[in-house]
Amino acid sequence: QVQLVESGGGLVQPGGSLRLSCAAFGDPFKDYWMYWVRQAPEKGLEWVADINPDGSVTDIADSVKGRFTVSRDNTKNTLYLQMNDLKTEDTALYYCARAFLRNVPAGLRSPLRKSDLASWGQGTPVTVSS
Repeated sequence: QVQLVESGGGLVQPGGSLRLSCAAFGDPFKDYWMYWVRQAPEKGLEWVADINPDGSVTDIADSVKGRFTVSRDNTKNTLYLQMNDLKTEDTALYYCARAFLRNVPAGLRSPLRKSDLASWGQGTPVTVSS
């Protein structure tokens, strides 16, 4: 069992930056693939980024590539999402989530569903507006 707690969201102007954090409590954080997923108002879930257990492999959605970076600190049981050059279309509720099995990436469907990932945080809102 794991509890995930996101933080760092807020209101930012276009072109600004935010760093989201996700603290994990419970199961060994270092053994799992971790994910960032967002949900914009009136829209479905969108995969944003993922990272393997030791942080050596990352993948970023094309919609945010070059602007967002995912990382993790296994000594602090924390996942991060650095978001730069934010755009209005990045406005969403941002979730961190975990794969089901140790050292095995999740199989994400299209469209993404909450049942594709084992554990979810409560989300942190990001609003990009002038």
